[in-house]
Amino acid sequence: MRPEHLTLLRSPINGKELLCENAIMESGRIRSGILTDGKNSYQIVDFVPRFVDHHNYCASFSVEWEKHPDILYGSRSNYSLYEERFTKETRWGKKLSGQLVLEAGCGCGALTPYALQTGATVVSFDASNGVERSFRANGRNPQLLLLQADIFCPPFPDNSFDKIFCFGVLQHTPDPRLALSSLVSKLKPGGNIVCDIYSVPLEGNAYRGLLNTKYLVRRLTAGKDPVRLYKTIKRYVRIMWPLSQIIRLVPRYGVRVNRRFLIDDYPNRLPGMIPQFYKEFACLDVFDMLSPAYDYPSTPEEFRKWHDELGLLNVEVGYGYNGIEGRGTKTSQ
Repeated sequence: MRPEHLTLLRSPINGKELLCENAIMESGRIRSGILTDGKNSYQIVDFVPRFVDHHNYCASFSVEWEKHPDILYGSRSNYSLYEERFTKETRWGKKLSGQLVLEAGCGCGALTPYALQTGATVVSFDASNGVERSFRANGRNPQLLLLQADIFCPPFPDNSFDKIFCFGVLQHTPDPRLALSSLVSKLKPGGNIVCDIYSVPLEGNAYRGLLNTKYLVRRLTAGKDPVRLYKTIKRYVRIMWPLSQIIRLVPRYGVRVNRRFLIDDYPNRLPGMIPQFYKEFACLDVFDMLSPAYDYPSTPEEFRKWHDELGLLNVEVGYGYNGIEGRGTKTSQ
């Protein structure tokens, strides 16, 4: 982290300002040190402040980013839908210079570059070790403060961010509504928040069969040891892949049958990705479905209710890139 970004942080326990002790500097950034409020302390490890233990309910995502660090987010796969998603889901435009933006749940940093390109100062955090991959990709940018933290007690002052976005995260927390409430508390009056959450499988939805299988199998896999589970899933995909490529050619029913076995229609789902990476992505995709400790989908009605209960104005809720999208503005009073 950069020394000037210390003013953006607060103790997650008591909200007090933090001091940095025993700092070791490298190229104008704090490589290691201790953040303290006088009673509680937090390590800075490899330039990243750490406010959570490495072993938490996000452990499966740490494994995910370790096994597939750039299948979606680097030039290796040629996949670039995330820039479109960030732009169209936030609707913030491309010029946010002078604003403070919070990215809640950055994973390995797929969306972070596009937030930085707006010219905003971006504070980006995740509970998983994905922050280490994000640092390798984005950490040199002087406008970025990257940290490992808990969405339920984020280490920031209340009412401090002009904008907050949280994509692909809420459903994987123990309490999605409480997680949303925690983020809203950090938003400035008049500030804008955009979040999404998985949708409850509906009749007629193209993914109904896949989702039914997913939630059935998750009864056996959710929260299990992620390293062992990953090995099992990798073997499963290796066995199923050749068969799935034959099944998908069956008119009308091939894709539906494959989805019942958790193998999606990747050529249509992942525009621009080099086809040789579809199989590798399938391993990541199936693991992402089955491994998280929590997976709580919502409905548009429920998601809107949360926004209304939190006092947000100009609320918009509807289906989008990753399920249900919600956006709103914090009351100025």
